[in-house]
Amino acid sequence: MSDFEALLREGEEVPVEGWDFSWFEGRATEESPSWGYSTLLAEHMARAGAALDVQTGGAEVLARIPKAPALLRATESWPPNLEIARRNLAPLHGEVVHVEDTDDLPFADGTFDLVVSRHPTTVLWDEIARVLKPGGTYLSQGIGAGTNRELSEAMLGPLPTPADQRLEERAAAAGLSIFTLEHQSLRAEYYDIGAIVHFLRKVLWTVPGFTVERYRPQLAKVHERIESEGPFVSHARRYLLKAVKGTPSDHPRT
Repeated sequence: MSDFEALLREGEEVPVEGWDFSWFEGRATEESPSWGYSTLLAEHMARAGAALDVQTGGAEVLARIPKAPALLRATESWPPNLEIARRNLAPLHGEVVHVEDTDDLPFADGTFDLVVSRHPTTVLWDEIARVLKPGGTYLSQGIGAGTNRELSEAMLGPLPTPADQRLEERAAAAGLSIFTLEHQSLRAEYYDIGAIVHFLRKVLWTVPGFTVERYRPQLAKVHERIESEGPFVSHARRYLLKAVKGTPSDHPRT
């Protein structure tokens, strides 16, 4: 078996459940945003009385907070992640609800004083605003437009310029006032084609419908490129957003 085939098989066989990226150690790297989402999350959770994590994955990030609010809920759409998330949040007495990413949130109006979401695939602004109490906070580290474009184009060919995400406009339409909005481009390096296969299986929106067999020719070209030139470089784009339910005059900056 060639190195190429062995790496493809390895990338295919690694489980993709949960949102743990420790398998990539030594195989791929990605810069972390400077704002430190985990620290911000912990600080906000420590001050909250009732909090919701939307699209929690396996709740790996949420489970690390040192102090949980009295009411802690999370949603997740992918069934393999549900048990992982429930197990991770059990020590915090958090409950995980199966909710599709495009479905309404199954919580009453004004239930939470904090809603958070890390890397949501869909942001339902109206639903987030609805379940927040007046003056409640929405904190999110989101996926910026055109993230990992280099990797997507290596599989799909040239892509159109990504559309503006219109974050300010969508937040305002839902009744949320943005206090913080930062964007960063983060260098990502993939040291072998197995790491790329695993990433594309795990982060599904990079190449929708990805399978090794469907993209074998493109994978072969990237493998040859890595062998001759070194790591494949792409750029992940992230944004940090903090918004409050209400108008700016209701909630002056602090």
